[in-house]
Amino acid sequence: MKTLPSFIILCFLSILSMHTFGQILEATESKALLHASVTSMNGKARQGDIISFQGIKSKQMYKGITDESGRFSILLPEGDTYLIKYKTFTGNVNYDKLPIPNKAGAYTFQLNIQYDPPKTYTLDNVFFDTGKASLRPQSFIALNDLVELMTLKPQLEIEIAGHTDNVGTAESNMTLSLNRAKSVRNYLISKGIDANRVSIQGYGDTQPIASNDSAEGRQKNRRTVVNITKE
Repeated sequence: MKTLPSFIILCFLSILSMHTFGQILEATESKALLHASVTSMNGKARQGDIISFQGIKSKQMYKGITDESGRFSILLPEGDTYLIKYKTFTGNVNYDKLPIPNKAGAYTFQLNIQYDPPKTYTLDNVFFDTGKASLRPQSFIALNDLVELMTLKPQLEIEIAGHTDNVGTAESNMTLSLNRAKSVRNYLISKGIDANRVSIQGYGDTQPIASNDSAEGRQKNRRTVVNITKE
């Protein structure tokens, strides 16, 4: 997903050292040193964002995590073009491409990234037993991704919203949706997320996104949604 001036690359011929996570990074003949700055569209630093670089030729993946100032540094092998992606609650989103030429000398690049991810996400891979609030084990992968992002973003607060189809009574659906949201919250808390950062709400069948007249529509309406309430 390409936004406004997506990035600005400045090349320097001299080697620049950088301390990253206790390590000293230096550009070499074969690896370029990349300094990245990640902000929202209004210029606010984005802390705890995971930015990945996947080589189109090599298929290798390299990742950086922004600090409090929205910055990180990383070494990337020269002679490849990298797909830039940023991670959200539901997976990686394509941002742009970055060519790293294979030339003599040691190169340092400055990469500026700007984006505003959505405030609402549907957790498509969170599943419950039919008519119950118990999480199925296949839900844990998606929820662990949510735990990872919340751990990296200590200021982030969210609401877990449960939704159902219209099978059953309105009262039972409201209770079921709230209990499912509570199950997700309890899982996050069990993984170390502060309870005060996660609120819950059950909406029952009051906010359908598809027709309840078909099995496919009812499946879409049975969903768990993450609403970001504070960043």
